[in-house]
Amino acid sequence: MGRALAGALIAAGHEVTVWNRTPGRAGALVAQGAREAASVAEAIGVSEVTIVCLLNDVSVREALGPVTGKLAGTTLVNLTSGSARQAREFAGWMREFGVRFLAGGIMAVPPTVGSEGAFILYSGPRDLFDRLAPVLAPLGRPQWAGEDHGLAALYDMAALSGMYGMSAGVDHAVALVHASGGDVEAFKREVLRPWMEQMLAPMVEGADVSESVPEEYNPAMQATGLETMLLTSDEAGVPAELAGHLRASLWRMRRAVAG
Repeated sequence: MGRALAGALIAAGHEVTVWNRTPGRAGALVAQGAREAASVAEAIGVSEVTIVCLLNDVSVREALGPVTGKLAGTTLVNLTSGSARQAREFAGWMREFGVRFLAGGIMAVPPTVGSEGAFILYSGPRDLFDRLAPVLAPLGRPQWAGEDHGLAALYDMAALSGMYGMSAGVDHAVALVHASGGDVEAFKREVLRPWMEQMLAPMVEGADVSESVPEEYNPAMQATGLETMLLTSDEAGVPAELAGHLRASLWRMRRAVAG
């Protein structure tokens, strides 16, 4: 992801200095016009805006901890995936050194960074977001989530939860067809994809924060249908772990029936 972000900024004409925890991995970016720094301190020292994208919150703190003196008065954007609490605590840490800070959540995968559909969530001071948005735009459409530094991470993780939930359903569906001897490619092309595309909008719009289920869903009927899906899965010999999303939905429907 870091290479994709740096590449998009280089392509947009920005002067980019890069640093990687593992030396020697910046060759392709240098060939595109980036300058490779020998240390984190050097990268921070020559940049008006520092963008961080590492593995997790721990790796960011390990990288920046020894050079906090260099951070004083700088502007930093952290696009590393983490929790909302971690983002808020990191913002407090940066505040100790007078750092102007935006937390981010990347709503793209590396091949789509900088493309029309990519967007990146940012949270923190609105005036800082407005100032940096034109600089950050080549990475993907900048979208402000709010002043609370934890909001970008919160929305990022929530959206990923929705994606992984869909992915779990797709994995189970394909495993079921495969285990039953069906034509997996035809199923994906002719049944699963058009069905998922048809249901995505009403599924998102109908999502609810409560444990209750709208009457029009007919929870008793839904519970029966889910039980049949699980029975079919068991009969096909699909591992029970792949049907976890169905068991979670069945639990909700049974609670609704019980009142």
